[in-house]
Amino acid sequence: MINLLSDTATKPTQEMLTAMLEAEVGDDVFGEDPSVNQLEAHVAEMFGHEAALFCPSGTMTNQLAIKVHTNALDEVICDHDSHIWHYESAGFAWHSGVRINPIAGHRGKLTASQVEGAIQPAYDWLARTRLVVLENTANRGGGAIYRLNEVDPILKVCKANNLALHLDGARLMNALVATGESPLEWGKRFDSISLCLSKGLGAPVGSMLTGNTDFIREARRFRKVMGGGMRQAGYLAAAGLYALQHQVERLDEDHKRAKRLGAILSQQAYVKSVRQIETNIVIFDVQDHLTADDVLSAYRQNGLIASAFGKRTIRMVTYLGIGDSEIAEAVGIIEKGM
Repeated sequence: MINLLSDTATKPTQEMLTAMLEAEVGDDVFGEDPSVNQLEAHVAEMFGHEAALFCPSGTMTNQLAIKVHTNALDEVICDHDSHIWHYESAGFAWHSGVRINPIAGHRGKLTASQVEGAIQPAYDWLARTRLVVLENTANRGGGAIYRLNEVDPILKVCKANNLALHLDGARLMNALVATGESPLEWGKRFDSISLCLSKGLGAPVGSMLTGNTDFIREARRFRKVMGGGMRQAGYLAAAGLYALQHQVERLDEDHKRAKRLGAILSQQAYVKSVRQIETNIVIFDVQDHLTADDVLSAYRQNGLIASAFGKRTIRMVTYLGIGDSEIAEAVGIIEKGM
């Protein structure tokens, strides 16, 4: 099977496995795992933040950020296609007792005027707006990219209204490889950033959360509450460090392969439209007489797996392990069609 379901399907390379086997480890709950400490220091330095925290998942890093930045009965502004709104099991309500204000942006991205217009006035009967969450790249927006010049006006609104700004940067490195922008410049603009190591970067497990020292101290405490305190986690941290040191620039290959898939899909009679492709995510809509399940069933019978993203919408994702030969095979299946 050619698996284009998600970039979470990556597997460690032999070099990464070697780095994992050779990792020096300790007990991270006590702060004594040298490999975890090295990874956290590396990521904090990347973004120019004071500290970082290694966690099992991106859902946890996002939920920790919400927990630390807010109090119960506060409100969080995000795009209506955001991961924190759709795919984190309403954890914001369970862990933090907050309300989400989902705004209909464009391709998963908000503007400063939308953020400003969503801020609640200070009435007793309204939730207090405390946090804005942006997602880069925007998954449901087809891997859409925020640029720094789009973030700056939002940051200005946040500062003027005493709001924290968090970045769900699960696929941030995809965005930075595509734009050439600097992690340091992104770090300057956000109070906290989450970064997945287990998607296109190719590590088997883990996400990072960055921020100032006090923020990470609180996040570490709540990580333990959520069951995220790990022991000899250095074996996993070594994979994440290897990924950041060796597997970032190659993300551009995934972007090129995604665009190749998009070009082929746009030529198929059963495809109604292909959405703009900027990174490694391909989202397309099938013709009105079909459903996504119809097309996905035909694909699967011929050896290709992708995911339904709506009744007539399909997502494909390229990643480490899907090379030119796999793309060529996928193209053949796409062209065979229904």
